[in-house]
Amino acid sequence: MTESSSYPYSFDRTALAVDIQTRHGSLEPGGESGDVVHVAGRVRTVRTHGKVAFADVEDPSGRVQLFATIGVLGEDGMASFAELSVGDIVGAEGEVVMTRRGELSVKITSTVILAPCRRSMPDSWHGVSDIEVRYRQRYLDLIVNPETRVAIDARAKANAAIRSFLEARGFIEVETPLLQPVAGGAVARPFVTHHNALDIDLYLRIAPELYLKRLLVGGIEKVYELNRSFRNEGVSTQHTPEFTMLEAYEAYVDYHHTMSLVEELVRAVATEVTGGTSIETSEGPIDLAEPFARVTMFEAIASNGGPDVSDAWSSGDHDEVRAAATGAGVKLDPKWSPGKVLMELFEAVAEKKLVRPTFVCGMPKDVSPLAKDHRAIDGFTEHADLIIGGMEIAPIYSELNDPDEQRRRFEAQMKARAAGDDEAAMADEDFLEALAYGMPPAGGFGLGVDRLLRFLLGVGSLRDVILFPILKPEQKDSPVSD
Repeated sequence: MTESSSYPYSFDRTALAVDIQTRHGSLEPGGESGDVVHVAGRVRTVRTHGKVAFADVEDPSGRVQLFATIGVLGEDGMASFAELSVGDIVGAEGEVVMTRRGELSVKITSTVILAPCRRSMPDSWHGVSDIEVRYRQRYLDLIVNPETRVAIDARAKANAAIRSFLEARGFIEVETPLLQPVAGGAVARPFVTHHNALDIDLYLRIAPELYLKRLLVGGIEKVYELNRSFRNEGVSTQHTPEFTMLEAYEAYVDYHHTMSLVEELVRAVATEVTGGTSIETSEGPIDLAEPFARVTMFEAIASNGGPDVSDAWSSGDHDEVRAAATGAGVKLDPKWSPGKVLMELFEAVAEKKLVRPTFVCGMPKDVSPLAKDHRAIDGFTEHADLIIGGMEIAPIYSELNDPDEQRRRFEAQMKARAAGDDEAAMADEDFLEALAYGMPPAGGFGLGVDRLLRFLLGVGSLRDVILFPILKPEQKDSPVSD
């Protein structure tokens, strides 16, 4: 019979659906196994047919059918079984049998409700289609949309592949502070909070970069962190305030070497997540096994329908660059530096068209304060961006290790901040002190794990690969009650 209980403390499950199928899937119709099992999971369907009744229960491995008969349970037990609701979490005991219609089942002797479902479940045939509900109530999305679990499995595989790839190459995983006295390592607006005991403002990290470089100074020559970072900026299909990023640094190499490393890493992650390197996109299949293109920013702009501004840049004719950006539809801010204007031109004209993996090699110095000067392009740094599917996936640097030049870059950024650019980098005096002890030449990169997963899985938004994305609060008053 069905036992009455208010939220039992535990249930001794002895078999999953897959175990039952593996052990007894070959039973003949009407056959009995003699194997008594305890199963547990969420009720998906309940069907009554007079003296027999059925319920499908889902566990992490699949579904198992519960088979109730009046001959075993009696009239009261059958009535109780019929009161099970879709969504209830139940436990059941019984013998594994094959019904006469050939359905592998547990012929139950008892069931217990472990946690009743006190809300109406969505239609099992249509699932949860409202995208807002799916993001806000991810638990409900997971219950009724099995495909949602693909993103969970993909992230776990990606994280494992990243760690395996880097550790096989001698990198050491570390943890650096989430709360930082100076928000450094990227050009972004930080979240700020206040520590009461110390009476100081602290920032949620926008990147772990400057702490990982301190470790290079300390002699850890290959280091990485798979981390959560935070940026107080807009929300879109490509941006979210909280995100997962991989940052890694290697001494005695430059960005050419690091680009090759990132290329190999992307292939390794793709293979682990999707089973291969061929990815279907709206533009057709992309084979990540093919060499990634390497182009300059000027080439990327000109080859995607934009103006060729390379001569204007090299001659210092920044007015021509501004005119070209205006002509391409970029709404200019008078306070923008020439490098910022060029970046906006690139993003407006070329970035979204770079669907196949492309390293855009070289970034304007005034928007790239942490990379070494470019060896061939004046006013640029050796900062490459890997673009895939029209999204920036990873910036790669030849890391700046000259403390005097780094101070000049910080000072320029602070002037921009004082002029109203709240994304400009802050000066980190402790980091400058560390550089004064000597940091070896190094290559480094930051890979946006969420963006890479979005591309590999072919989904439309970062929210589809983040379990609990940040959303605007919902206005409702609905306390938990019967």
